[in-house]
This record gives sequence, C-alpha cells and structure tokens, in this order.
Amino acid sequence: MSARTTSDVIDRFNHAFIHHDADVLTDLVGEDCVMEAVQPAPSGERVVGREACLAWWRALVEDRTTQFEPQEVIVAGERATICWHYRYGDGATDWVSGVNVMRVRDGLITEAFGFSKTAGVPLATENS
Repeated sequence: MSARTTSDVIDRFNHAFIHHDADVLTDLVGEDCVMEAVQPAPSGERVVGREACLAWWRALVEDRTTQFEPQEVIVAGERATICWHYRYGDGATDWVSGVNVMRVRDGLITEAFGFSKTAGVPLATENS
C-alpha cells in the first residue's frame, strides 16, 4: 500500500464523523497520538495514546444525536486545519463553530488540538 497523504487521512477522519462510522478511525491513529478536546475550558481534556484517542473519538462518532459538519479543510504538509460546525441538538442555537489543528505523520494522526467558540467570555470591546 502506498503512503497515505495528509489529505487522505483527514478526508477519512472527517468521513468517520460525518457518517458516524467509527470503524474508519481504526487505522488512522498513531501510537503516540495526543489529542486535546475543546472542553473543559480553558485548556480542554488531554488524551494520550492510540487506544485512548480511539476510545474518545469513537464515543463522539457513535453519538447519533450529534452531527459534525466540516466547513473547510486546509492542508499544508503534515498539518491540517479543519473548520467545523458541531450540532448537538435540534434547536436553532444548538451548535458551535470550531477548528481542529491536526498533524499527520507517516499516514497516521499524531496530534489533534480542538478549539471552539464559547459563550460567556468577556471581550475588551464590551467594557468600553
């Protein structure tokens, strides 16, 4: 099998979330993978190692009450940025925008850092 590109790996990763197909993740995650979730604030849950990352992502992928919607994917070498919407309910405001910053080495995800827009953070412009 030829080496998978960063684009190939990220396309398959997104496919798993869009289609709730956790089995796709199995051969995408490196042994030394480190993932940081968007919550809890301020730094997110840190998950280390292939099995732990797979378990965390599987739980998210298998949750059919939610929907992950990639908006844009930008690939530069071994780095990828995924801009996304995550819908977690049926209401008009039951969603959040975010971004994952990923690293793929030798055809496997080795880093995944998630960030999202969060309500309740005071901005300097609100105090003027």
